[in-house]
Amino acid sequence: MNILITGSTGFIGSNILNKFQNRNKIYIILRNNKNKKKFKNKNIKIINYKNYDELNKKISKIKAELIIHTATHYTKTHKQKDLKEFSNSNILFGNIILENLKSMKTKKFINFSTVWEDYNGIKDNYFNLYSAYKKAFSKILNFYRNKFQKVKFYELMISDTFGKNDNRLKIINVLRKNYKNNNKTKIISKNLYVNFLNVEDITNAVYLIYKKNIKPAKYLLKNNSDTNIHKMIQIFNKENDRKIKVKWLSNNLIKEKSLPYKKLKSWKPIKSNISDIIKIIKN
Repeated sequence: MNILITGSTGFIGSNILNKFQNRNKIYIILRNNKNKKKFKNKNIKIINYKNYDELNKKISKIKAELIIHTATHYTKTHKQKDLKEFSNSNILFGNIILENLKSMKTKKFINFSTVWEDYNGIKDNYFNLYSAYKKAFSKILNFYRNKFQKVKFYELMISDTFGKNDNRLKIINVLRKNYKNNNKTKIISKNLYVNFLNVEDITNAVYLIYKKNIKPAKYLLKNNSDTNIHKMIQIFNKENDRKIKVKWLSNNLIKEKSLPYKKLKSWKPIKSNISDIIKIIKN
């Protein structure tokens, strides 16, 4: 199968690429030639572009039965300078791909989004501007669902992710870095609960959609239970001679809710336990 993966240099996209690259012909899209050397698998075909007109011409000539759209521009708190990149990466880039679904003969389109579209389980309650842009793209997808009714559209809603080779400024990575450097980590509360999902479980969900006849829909990828950060650190410190050092800033209960989207049939997280998180911090 020919597969187009966007965001292949990002955390989730790169892991999905690793999952699929030995089994299929993979197209990836790069703006920067300096990243080209990273991709040595002969199954990977690189599409370079300088502007969106060039991108449109190039992707209109390929065939991609499956498109996995992970490309995004993320910032938790935006600044004025982020507005153009929000529009280009989170709307325009994906829209150009959607316009070419017919010429690419696409059968399945998988889009990634965030539970922050409906923050704390409240529909259309955007946590930040980033999540508002992700919701806007979801609305655009609805137009193309009607336009290309033979294409199966999937949206995968995710929350906090972790895994190997993750360099993002996330709490697990901060804990890992400070642990290695023997520094103290400030954490907002002893009663902070986070729903962590291993990127391996995410790639397994994508593979399931690729392999099986899954009904097109919006699906929530979520761990079976939230992780209490304080409890996780207690377990870690009990098992290891060198301890994670933490300064707790409060005892406030912080636990987000998620809108009850559909669950992906036959999928369950198997790599997202506390023991898996501890391995990432320690290694």
